[in-house]
Amino acid sequence: MSQINFRNAQFLTSAAKIDQCPPDVGFEVAFAGRSNAGKSSAINTLTDNGKLARTSKTPGRTQLINFFELDDERRIVDLPGYGYAKVPIAVKDHWQKHLGAYLESRQCLRGLVLMVDIRHPLKEFDRTMIEWARKGQLPIHILLTKADKLKKGPAKASLLAVQKEVASMGHLATVQTFSALKRAGVDVLRNRLNELMNEPVVDQTIDQPDQED
Repeated sequence: MSQINFRNAQFLTSAAKIDQCPPDVGFEVAFAGRSNAGKSSAINTLTDNGKLARTSKTPGRTQLINFFELDDERRIVDLPGYGYAKVPIAVKDHWQKHLGAYLESRQCLRGLVLMVDIRHPLKEFDRTMIEWARKGQLPIHILLTKADKLKKGPAKASLLAVQKEVASMGHLATVQTFSALKRAGVDVLRNRLNELMNEPVVDQTIDQPDQED
């Protein structure tokens, strides 16, 4: 299995709707999450590039599907954030329509990374994404972000609770804790992405490292 150099990530393009996406070839893994789940910080930490995915003090500002090229065949995709109360209903409806179109029609999509704030799992949007992955038999990797906000005991309890909720999906669903601030869990995430974006896809469970206080 060829190892991906995530530091090579470069912005490729943005799409407001499905027909503006890059050609549907190669391998993609999409990052999704509620607006305040730390998605941009996770992508920036993954790629060692603090400016790759823009972080905003106003959650929900990014309304486009953003594509980042890792190499000639592989991309990570930053999907619009959801759930921020101040975003107009019409904007939310637009996002949902084109998110659904992307998820349902994109043939090169090999997996989904779902960002969930470890202090507040799992919300309606999270369960919707998990159910979509279940129905589509798409691998989903749940990233319990902001793990530095909790002590080791509560963080472990949250991890076990989410693992239990998705246990029926077997190898399709994996869960880990993650902290962009402390760079905890980065290697676990990179390993899972390497599995998803190499041919053939390797079905493998993840050994969760101990979470630091």
